[in-house]
Amino acid sequence: MSRIITSNKTPRPMTSEAVEEAARGDRDAHPLSEADLKRMKRTPQAKTLRRALELTQEEFSARYHIPLGTLRDWEQGRAEPDQPTRAYLTVIARDPDRVNHLLNPMPN
Repeated sequence: MSRIITSNKTPRPMTSEAVEEAARGDRDAHPLSEADLKRMKRTPQAKTLRRALELTQEEFSARYHIPLGTLRDWEQGRAEPDQPTRAYLTVIARDPDRVNHLLNPMPN
């Protein structure tokens, strides 16, 4: 039976420059450049958005008129929202209360 030997020494922290150099040295994992980041658009993930709003799947589905099964498929990776739906999720992320008010007006 082999023995595992561990050290009590604390690993030396890497500087930001050392981390960057190590990342750039890995041919398979180049970090994104500033140009890449500017070119990319952020689209909120349904699950992340729902959790940020502290809603259950059922509540999010009812509030924003998204079929529950569709929401579950997105969150479990079985399907992805199409472009118009990604735009809708972006609008929800930017002003969830207003979208809720527009879709579910309070009766007078």
